[in-house]
Amino acid sequence: MLTEKHDLIHELPEHRETIHNLKVTNSHFAKLFAEYHEVDHEVHRIETGIENTSDEYLEGRKKLRLYLKDELYRIIKQV
Repeated sequence: MLTEKHDLIHELPEHRETIHNLKVTNSHFAKLFAEYHEVDHEVHRIETGIENTSDEYLEGRKKLRLYLKDELYRIIKQV
C-alpha cells in the first residue's frame, strides 16, 4: 500500500521558511510540530503494515494529526 507524505513541509511547502523560523523561535509551535510529526510517523507505520492496531485507533490518530495541523497552520497564518 502506498501512502502519502503528510509531513508539514510537504503539506505546506509555501510556508517552509516560516515553519523553520517558528520552530526555532516559538516553543509552543516547536512542541506542536514535534507532536504532529510523531503522530504522522505512527499513522504511516500503521498504514504500511509495520504496526497493527484497530481501525478506531488509526482514525483517532488521523483526527489528532489533522487537529495538530490545523493548530500549526493557525499559528503560521498569524505571522
